[in-house]
Amino acid sequence: MTNHTGRCYCGEITYKITGAAQWQAQCHCRECQYISGGGPNYFMIVAADDFTITKGTPTQFARADLDSPRRRDFCPTCGTHLVTRLPDRPAVVVKVGTLDDPAAYAGPAAAIFTCDAQPYHRIPDDLPAFDKLPPR
Repeated sequence: MTNHTGRCYCGEITYKITGAAQWQAQCHCRECQYISGGGPNYFMIVAADDFTITKGTPTQFARADLDSPRRRDFCPTCGTHLVTRLPDRPAVVVKVGTLDDPAAYAGPAAAIFTCDAQPYHRIPDDLPAFDKLPPR
């Protein structure tokens, strides 16, 4: 998946991706449940250099009570969570629902943080699932 565009719900923030996804998954962690409204978070990771905001300026949030918090970028108008930036990696975690063509997402390669999955979360039987993160 390369050369894709995306935006927030109201269109104030737009972005482009010029490289291939490094990884794709669905995350069931409690943080993602807050961000997604309760379901798993479908995402893809791209190199930071392959991701560019093309319009607008997102609001950023990072939890002050964590030693190494992730930074989350939101639209200041509609509140759409666009991406998460990892403190220890030059990568951007793109929320699949913000892609202009979310059908281009080929689906998750794994389910992660299933230790936090809720009884109503569905994980396909053939999808590798990990209590936390998969081994590198």
